[in-house]
Amino acid sequence: MTDLDHIRAEIDTIDREIVALVARRTERVRRLLEHKHSPDAIRVPAREREVLANVRSVAEKTGADPDLVERVYETMIAAFVEYEQREQRRIADRNAG
Repeated sequence: MTDLDHIRAEIDTIDREIVALVARRTERVRRLLEHKHSPDAIRVPAREREVLANVRSVAEKTGADPDLVERVYETMIAAFVEYEQREQRRIADRNAG
């Protein structure tokens, strides 16, 4: 195994860990959705700003690039908002039918 292969294998391991954490986060988002009864309740800009500030702070303390981490989280937040919207519509459709 070359150094390049070894580094790629390490990245693959990290990716599996990240996916497992995304799955945990998704479960918590599902639980939050139980308390959000309208489409307006899904997007909470103040909470989004708080999350971004928190992860920037963690990035700075751990040596990660804060701009990169913030960009990743902005993308992740947008994806989770879309997920919540889809789930809320699915639940509403199920309850209507």
